Amino acid sequence: MNVEDMRTFVEVADTGGVSAAARRLGVTKSMVSRQLHRLEAQLGVQLLARTTRGAALTEAGATFRDHAARVCAEIDAAREMIVPMGDLCGLLRIAAPLSFGPTHFAPVFIEMAKRHPNLRIHISFSDHAVDLATDGFDCAIRLGRSEHPGLDSHRVGLIFGKVVASPAYVEEHGSPETLEELVSNHVALTQGDEAWQLIDGDKVVSVKPISRFRADNGIALVAAALEGLGVAILPTGLISRHLASGTLVPVMTDFPVPDAGIDVVCLHSKYTVRKIQVLTEMLSESFDHSSVSGAPFEQSLAVAGSTRAIVK
Repeated sequence: MNVEDMRTFVEVADTGGVSAAARRLGVTKSMVSRQLHRLEAQLGVQLLARTTRGAALTEAGATFRDHAARVCAEIDAAREMIVPMGDLCGLLRIAAPLSFGPTHFAPVFIEMAKRHPNLRIHISFSDHAVDLATDGFDCAIRLGRSEHPGLDSHRVGLIFGKVVASPAYVEEHGSPETLEELVSNHVALTQGDEAWQLIDGDKVVSVKPISRFRADNGIALVAAALEGLGVAILPTGLISRHLASGTLVPVMTDFPVPDAGIDVVCLHSKYTVRKIQVLTEMLSESFDHSSVSGAPFEQSLAVAGSTRAIVK
């Protein structure tokens, strides 16, 4: 029985259709259909019921899906154990944030592809937190201070932020100096509905200023801040040049923003997936999270793997 046929069947079962599985695997729909027909012919049972909305598992298909997924995972693990120092191969699907992905993480992905020519890398850039199991990603890069329940998590770096506003906003509305002023007298640019976390003395406090402008992307929030729409907490990796030029200025300087993590997360497995392990190691080399007081980030990932940096 062809292992790749089983792997394709698992993808169709998990995505709910031939088209979605083909996109995820990077192959044609006709190839997926051929593999499915071949597998069903070898087993002598129908695994999928084709519908106008996609493909639904039959009773036999639901039973076979878990066995097929386990076989594929064990074969991948065996291959890596047999040649632990060999070249990486197969497909690695990564979900990365849009705000930092193309500029800070893509060079590492490109370097990984150069080092391992037999490895296919598919990347999706989005600031939406994907569901690894449902959306079919091998791993994701997450930014923030939240925990990752049910997932294996590996810290590869730190990300720093500041509360900022434009000089025009400060001139019109004043600079907030206290938590009460921030909440009562100012409007905020936010990425979600969650409260802001700031350091007050020796403790972290939560405040929820009035949100005037909300976007799920940090670059859009930078643009809004530059136009004077409100106060924002932004990663310094996105605003360092604006701070240097004075087009954005720090506010609430007595209440700094807590450091956040750069984490690689993946589904829990009893096997060590070398592709994810290698990616994690390369990211750790590029984002040295031990040097939290290092110099500001200035395009130090222009050549991935050649420098150590923090997203600051």
